[in-house]
Amino acid sequence: MNRRSVQFFHFLSVFFFASLLTFNSFGQTPEYPNRPIKMVVTFPPGGATDAMVRILSTRLNAKLGQPLVIDNRPGAGGNIGLSLVAKATPDGYVLGVGAAGGLAANPSLYPQMPFEVAKDFVPITMLASIPFVLVGHPSVAASNIQQLIALAKSQPGKVSIGHGGNGTAMHLSTALFIQMADIKLIEVPYRGSGPAAMDTLSGQIQLSVIDLTAALPHIKSGKLKAFAVTSPKRLSNLPEVPTLSESGLTGYDSTGWFGLVAPTGTSPKIIQRLNAEFTSTLNDEAIKSQMLQNGMEPITSTSEGLEAYIKSETQKWAKVIKQANIKLD
Repeated sequence: MNRRSVQFFHFLSVFFFASLLTFNSFGQTPEYPNRPIKMVVTFPPGGATDAMVRILSTRLNAKLGQPLVIDNRPGAGGNIGLSLVAKATPDGYVLGVGAAGGLAANPSLYPQMPFEVAKDFVPITMLASIPFVLVGHPSVAASNIQQLIALAKSQPGKVSIGHGGNGTAMHLSTALFIQMADIKLIEVPYRGSGPAAMDTLSGQIQLSVIDLTAALPHIKSGKLKAFAVTSPKRLSNLPEVPTLSESGLTGYDSTGWFGLVAPTGTSPKIIQRLNAEFTSTLNDEAIKSQMLQNGMEPITSTSEGLEAYIKSETQKWAKVIKQANIKLD
């Protein structure tokens, strides 16, 4: 082989390997994530859910190497925000923080839904729960749940109870209490826990089911009487207050909860990565402390665990909503 032929084959070899490297560099999928991740929060800024995501982002921004951009899209019990997530490109860059309403109760509350939870979302992990407290004005002539139920039965349709708004988790918790206690109460809906707490404090209504954050300072000051918590276990912030389940309504369990979802079609590797990062962050003691101070109990789960929980909650609330004849437009 002459010198010119050797040079020619050397050129071909160099060209071949350079082309191969170029092909690999362009064909290789960039590591996830390589740009900011949008977190669609189905509640307005300044609320407990918004605060939770901001607390988590203080660690997750560094863990993921990209910022979490919070996009608040409240309305229609979470349907507005979750519909945006359902329609997003399934690449891991648009995630949704949904609550019990949007992910479980709304199909039974709204005649038409803009998405189907089981078909349009891939669950990632549970995030937190917000326990509720059944409180009363100090003048209520009862000191425990059994006495309260007896009082309500002696005055059917005369004892009033407030909650955080039609279709909310607090409303459903109230409906479940009424059904399991087999009593008739006057239900008064409010726009959130704050107004319900204020009217209970003033005696405008006798009882209310409100979130822990709104209830705690007034219980500690003695201005509100705490009858029971709605969670299956007693709360670390109110260890002396029994659960409704242990107060005679065996099996009662109702809390506000939040889960993280992605559009269907999102890569299992991305779901696994997000689950791992969110789980480790939720288990961080400093993060736990901040969330507890904001009235939230951190919870983690597998993707499959959240999927199963959504199914069970959907079935549970469908029965309660049907029996209570709750309807929303």
